[in-house]
Amino acid sequence: MAKELNEVVVVDAVRTAFGKAGEKGIFWKTRADDLVIPLLRALMERNPKITPAMIEDSLWGITNQMKEQGGTLGRLVTMLADLGQEIPGCSIDRMCAGGLTAVGFGITYIAAGMADCLIAGGVEHMGHLPMGFLREPHPRSNEVMGGPSAFNMGQTAENIHERFPEFTKEMADRYSLECQRKADEAIKAGKMKEMIIPIEAELLDGTKIIADKDQHPRAGGTMEAMKELKTPFKENGNVTAANASGLNDGAAATLLMSENMAKDLGLKPKMRWVATAVAAVDPTIMGTAPVPATQKVLKKAGLTIDDIDIIEMNEAFAVQALYFLDRFNMKWDDPRVNKWGGAIAYGHPLASSGPRLIAFLAGLFKENPQAKYGLATMCVGRGQGYSVIFENLLR
Repeated sequence: MAKELNEVVVVDAVRTAFGKAGEKGIFWKTRADDLVIPLLRALMERNPKITPAMIEDSLWGITNQMKEQGGTLGRLVTMLADLGQEIPGCSIDRMCAGGLTAVGFGITYIAAGMADCLIAGGVEHMGHLPMGFLREPHPRSNEVMGGPSAFNMGQTAENIHERFPEFTKEMADRYSLECQRKADEAIKAGKMKEMIIPIEAELLDGTKIIADKDQHPRAGGTMEAMKELKTPFKENGNVTAANASGLNDGAAATLLMSENMAKDLGLKPKMRWVATAVAAVDPTIMGTAPVPATQKVLKKAGLTIDDIDIIEMNEAFAVQALYFLDRFNMKWDDPRVNKWGGAIAYGHPLASSGPRLIAFLAGLFKENPQAKYGLATMCVGRGQGYSVIFENLLR
């Protein structure tokens, strides 16, 4: 029996502050699953018309699924959040796009009629579980992926610089300074307050704090200072700590629903799903993958890049953003892109970053009611790109 697809909407999107990975991080003594629990409770408190009985699944993107991030975290966290034992759950891995894939799978479930309401998000504690922790690559991995550099994201960024020398270190540094400037401006203007859920945390020295501010942004840099930074992935290279995203701890979550259910409940959703696409490229230049992914999603949506009013790009590296902008004939400082700054400023806690993009889109849609379409896009380890288009319902 043929079925029509349901329209899918984002009702809410929240996140933790993003902390630095390691002993100096605000979440060094906080478990990954304890980052998720406050988000689940906040989604229920902020949306009192929704009861736990309405939540039909809990989908969580996690890159390193072991130790505190293992054991099918998506199932356990709803019980830890006191939402009862009746909510199913699972964990999903697409490396950096794990959380965005969880959202994508949730959208698919609802569109197909398998559910009407669910929670999807991403969590990553890179301090406790570093990238590549306990992995055992297949003996032929180097062969099929193009060489050992495919396993090191910083080296893949250096590969883009080398293969496309028109993107210089100076350009990457300039882009990164602008990213930090925009983030600083947004933070000072209070743009993060509605999406960040405060969490009580304990620092290494035992000090108790309320973690409600991102730890990674570092305003006030200069091009001169950036010239002096080391290039750890290649001698006399181009990639530094200043023009790359950081290693971080954090979580982000979205509340997804069929549009019909939202109407029945009298809710005002933030945005409507339009189209999704994933693409793959040579893993040694994985940062180029958002380009084919975005080309595909635009085609599926029947749109062009000129139709997109807001672009949220998770730039793991500045050169990735420069490549994307160039291939779509956009200026390096296109005002549609990362209006509040991107991952170079806020950090990139892997699977958490996709839902973070959605939270930013929701906030920017509210602030820009004239905007109709928004794009969330990101590069993904192993040579993948993931792009999603949403329509603003706050117009």
